Amino acid sequence: DTARDFIDIHLPAPLRKLCDLTTLKLESNSFIDEDLRQYYSDLLWSVKTQEGVGYIYVVIEHQSKLEELMAFRMMRYSIAAMQNHLDAGYKELPLVIPMLFYHGCRSPYPYSLCWLDEFAEPAIARKIYSSAFPLVDITVVPDDEIMQHRKMALLELIQKHIRQRDLLGLVDQIVSLLVTGNTNDRQLKALFNYVLQTGDAQRFRAFIGEITERAPQEKEKLMTIADRLREEGAMQGKHEEALRIAQEMLDRGLDRELVMMVTRLSPDDLIAQSH
Repeated sequence: DTARDFIDIHLPAPLRKLCDLTTLKLESNSFIDEDLRQYYSDLLWSVKTQEGVGYIYVVIEHQSKLEELMAFRMMRYSIAAMQNHLDAGYKELPLVIPMLFYHGCRSPYPYSLCWLDEFAEPAIARKIYSSAFPLVDITVVPDDEIMQHRKMALLELIQKHIRQRDLLGLVDQIVSLLVTGNTNDRQLKALFNYVLQTGDAQRFRAFIGEITERAPQEKEKLMTIADRLREEGAMQGKHEEALRIAQEMLDRGLDRELVMMVTRLSPDDLIAQSH
């Protein structure tokens, strides 16, 4: 009854109309950071609203030194309450109404409780956080437009077409980017690695062959990257085989020192394998 009276008295009328205070229920959750609990305490009530389950979250400030970024702190705690709600199996975000109970020395309370006011540029913050976030949906960007994206073009092409098993259709674009200098070794390695992982050696050779035929001046660099990838793949394969053998030996109860000597694996490898 005390909590219901507190909320009925202090919750702004437009918000109070949304809530059925007869359903008010104290929850056990606390979101205050451990090192701040001597300065603050918090209470979370669930309540039925016109749109479903919601929450009223009250932070009680005990410290004499005021927290200038209190609104941001309350926003963090409110988001934590939302996450807790989702973790319980709900599919939609709940309304969480944060309130601060203040009884400090300075009167009236001197700071804004709108977290957007706490930015150096509040007007810009409002534009960013009160509208949809920028989206780069590369799946709908035409390839011709992607080709104008300079150093990002190859990476974006790979990501757009990554679900295609055959990337031979991109050879002309890749060659164009090579010729104009809009690629780097790391991007080419990522591209070749993807082709290797999604196909066989024959497809990989055909892919490299198509590119080097159209850009012979890049052949040496491309072959160096391809050879390096093959070597890394062979090393990875040998390592995985050693791990498999080590596991069999350990399963048969053989001594760990003997397993390391035979497989040339490190103690860390064996620890990771045991997990």
